[in-house]
Amino acid sequence: MMLRYTDEDFLEPRGNFESLMHRIQSPALRAIAQHWHEARGDNRIPSWTDLSSSALSPYSKMLWGFQYDPKAGEFRGWLAGDKLRKWVDDDFRGGLLQDLAPGLSYEPVKVYLTRIMQGPLAFRCSGRLFEVDGFVVTGERIALPLAEDRKSGDVIFGASDYVAPPLLGPVKLVHENLEWYEI
Repeated sequence: MMLRYTDEDFLEPRGNFESLMHRIQSPALRAIAQHWHEARGDNRIPSWTDLSSSALSPYSKMLWGFQYDPKAGEFRGWLAGDKLRKWVDDDFRGGLLQDLAPGLSYEPVKVYLTRIMQGPLAFRCSGRLFEVDGFVVTGERIALPLAEDRKSGDVIFGASDYVAPPLLGPVKLVHENLEWYEI
């Protein structure tokens, strides 16, 4: 089966970081994005060490992340909050994205994550986030770059806000209402 991308997948950025802040509906995601913004200070991108664990701890269950290897063009699992851990095993941390992303979700997820790193860009989507055994889970998702050198992204730092479904089973990631923002 061949995956097809829509024009929505490659939309031009909607604006800057301030525009993103105005679009985020979830108070938790807004707080995470605001902390990311404050942590970067005068730098283009914050590093993981710039972020405060005490500021992020109230939202830890919704956080997730991937390390990026620009030479290989590949992502590895890095951070999985409690909500994500329901669907991943202990192999998530350090596991290759291609082994972690369910079925046909791999290619679009890789495209989106790569675009965040290469921009660097901020990402937001809302509406359907994923399906579990045919049950649609809606909410909001953001993804932001982190950089050890505070310039070139090497980690995707994301968060997803949704009401956890009562089901456990195969997960299909869904991305709708995609929005990109310059940082």
